[in-house]
Amino acid sequence: MQNPYTEIFRAHGAKGFAAAGFMARLPIAMAPIGIVAMLSQTRGEYWLAGAVSATFALANAFLAPQISRLVDRLGQTRIVVPTTIVSVLAFITLIAAANQDWPVWTLFVSALLAAVMPSMPAMVRARWTELFRGRPEMNTAFAFESAADELVYIAGASLSVGLSAAMFPEAGMLASTLFLALGSTAFIVQRSTEPQVRPVDHGSRGSAIRLRPVQIITFALIFIGATFATTEVSTVAITKELGQPGAASLVIGVYALGSFVLGIIVGALNLKAPLQRQLAIAVALVALGTLLPLTASSVPLLALTVFISGVAISPTFITAFGLIERHVPEAMLTEGITWVTTGIGIGMALGSFAAGATVDAFGAQNGFWVSVASGMIALATVLLGQRILATHECELDGCEAAAVPAE
Repeated sequence: MQNPYTEIFRAHGAKGFAAAGFMARLPIAMAPIGIVAMLSQTRGEYWLAGAVSATFALANAFLAPQISRLVDRLGQTRIVVPTTIVSVLAFITLIAAANQDWPVWTLFVSALLAAVMPSMPAMVRARWTELFRGRPEMNTAFAFESAADELVYIAGASLSVGLSAAMFPEAGMLASTLFLALGSTAFIVQRSTEPQVRPVDHGSRGSAIRLRPVQIITFALIFIGATFATTEVSTVAITKELGQPGAASLVIGVYALGSFVLGIIVGALNLKAPLQRQLAIAVALVALGTLLPLTASSVPLLALTVFISGVAISPTFITAFGLIERHVPEAMLTEGITWVTTGIGIGMALGSFAAGATVDAFGAQNGFWVSVASGMIALATVLLGQRILATHECELDGCEAAAVPAE
């Protein structure tokens, strides 16, 4: 039996853009925590560090879909190049402002400008779609990207904090900025795999978020994002309560590992069930899994229950992005994918806040109830949306638009 991952990387240019895209997306995980690590050391004020980091994260969540919409209209090169340049220069300014003790307003302005950083996960998935649209390899490619996203969040945050702690406060942000500059450059020079620009027709005017399938999937994944952000916050709190705060990083790593492993396995399978049904099953497993950590009374049991609760997250992402590819017209694919990734980010922010407030008010273990509630809302959303998600819109007349080369 042939390895399906070997097969997808035999496609011309696949290895190159996948490697460059992985490097260019590391700042997604490195920058927010890197800002906190840098400013908490240089300014000594955690509220300021958190506020600047939140400014960047929330502004990026708002701007990323708009930038991706321009990418769909004008092509990756014409948009990624200028936005990356602005983002890199803004990050450099932010680093200088922290190092040289510039006025506080320069930190916030730099963070806002850096937020024009384009959504590299969407750009990479758009290239995979261009290669394998309508073929079984698409599922494998999206599984690989979901696994890559997991590695980014595992390695990126740890690397950023580790560099800042071991070298100097700005080290994590400096590395993040270099990864963004070098990765984006390596990605964009590979023009042969850049998706073609599709002309806008009557079915692809306006924003992708106006499409019902995109709304359903994005809303559901807001709450999926909240489940694993809540699990992370609650894990930190409960390990501290159990007298083993150092175990938090290990437990969180195990949580991500479960998702990574099952995502790789799912990508190697050619499942025949309709994607909307696969999504419902995956979200149901996530929702049921959120109940398990409520039973944990020790760190080993917490690690086991968290591992089990995390296994269905990557399959959820894989099927969600697969449904977006099927339901969104080609002329707005990058924007559609970006809305989903933005939803995950918003959910993580909201989940962290809600879990922190719950832990403060009701104790560490009760923070997991936020995960339970989020999982149930996500499941209800997907179940109620089954009929709409089952509609094969991209098989209807007019969904496919003639392609024109990207300029």
